Amino acid sequence: MGMTLTGWMPHPSLGALFITLALLLFLAAFLAGSETALMSVNRYRLRHAAKAGNRGARLAEGLLATPDRLIGLILLLSTIVNVVTPTLVGLIALRLGGDWMLAIGVIALSLVTLIFCEVGPKTFAALYPERVALPAAYVYGFLLRILYPFVWATNLVANGALGLFGVSSRQISQALSRDELRTVVAEAGAMIPQRHRQMLVGILDLEKVTVEDIMVPRTEIIGIDLEDDWDDIIEQLRLSQHTRLPVFEGEIDKIIGTLHMKRIVHALARGRLDRAALIEAATSRDTYFVPSGTTLNTQLLNFQRDKRRLAFVVDEYGDIQGLVTLEDILEEIVGEFTTDPAAMMHKDVHRETDGSFVVNASTTVRALNRSMRWSLPTDGPKTLNGLIVEFLETIPDPGTTLKLAGYTLEVLQTGDNAIKTVRLRPPATRSAPSNAPVQS
Repeated sequence: MGMTLTGWMPHPSLGALFITLALLLFLAAFLAGSETALMSVNRYRLRHAAKAGNRGARLAEGLLATPDRLIGLILLLSTIVNVVTPTLVGLIALRLGGDWMLAIGVIALSLVTLIFCEVGPKTFAALYPERVALPAAYVYGFLLRILYPFVWATNLVANGALGLFGVSSRQISQALSRDELRTVVAEAGAMIPQRHRQMLVGILDLEKVTVEDIMVPRTEIIGIDLEDDWDDIIEQLRLSQHTRLPVFEGEIDKIIGTLHMKRIVHALARGRLDRAALIEAATSRDTYFVPSGTTLNTQLLNFQRDKRRLAFVVDEYGDIQGLVTLEDILEEIVGEFTTDPAAMMHKDVHRETDGSFVVNASTTVRALNRSMRWSLPTDGPKTLNGLIVEFLETIPDPGTTLKLAGYTLEVLQTGDNAIKTVRLRPPATRSAPSNAPVQS
């Protein structure tokens, strides 16, 4: 009979070939765009949408939980498209004009694939990942169930090959580090009010800051010295603005306890308070000491656990270096709340008419940076006095001027082997240099 087997095979029409080619190109565009969208979608925004009940987000999160399966499915489909599409273009070209049309078809396919199946879809997906990823998750979920045996076999071979090079297919944790979270908060922009961003960053910084950084130095601790005249002690109690006062004998290292004003207020008001009652009230609870290197987040938990609000900071030799309160730690988070927030001025800083600031040199650098929005170095000495002395490596004379981290500092007053007051000019308000000597 002479008829071959191919003689019975139907030849698809030219229209059917064009329709099939269009479907394959659309599938290629879908695969390229959806892959970019799923890989670039914000995982935390996706998780939030999933917890809010968005089914597409839940499906997308499930797909991304096993990225090897998702990538295997996409590559399987892409391989099929990349193999079949050039074959169809060749058949159409041969039908339309022969060999010369085949060259035109290859060029046209390359341009269409590049623009409409790669660059265009991937650019759109990168700009609007959620709009592409969530609908695509439904499609991939359906295809994965149908093609799972092929995907499983492909991944088995691929993961085995990766294992030879010591590469695991397990998903790497997407958890953010503290510094990365700080960057996310800082770049939140208008989505989070500036005040709230500052509070969030303050919470994150609690683990980097120690009680030594924010404590009241021992030279500035206000307390009751039992060696003072009794009338002076009574007057000090009546004028005190603090609810808790350290009680010591002669010097702060000989502390005997902390006096809570509510324990003596009635006796003080009736004039019945005596020295014995004062000592009894101060020693009713053990004095609370903490090491100078304790971080603020640890100390905050310790205050909460021990039901305390005040602690004395001691060095490695047990000498008292300063005093830290619960209020001090909270101010690291929310800022100063015992003064007018609108003033934005630290109690130890006074603005001059020429734009400079007269600063108490014993003030901590962190307090100045926080309340004045300055950026003095915080990786060295804790106080402005220590910062200047370390920089100059000597105790300067009054009138000495120096530049430190862009700030102009002029020593105004010294005494007791320390700098007392400093005139500071921030970079934005720096005035012309004076006749004082400049040291650097």
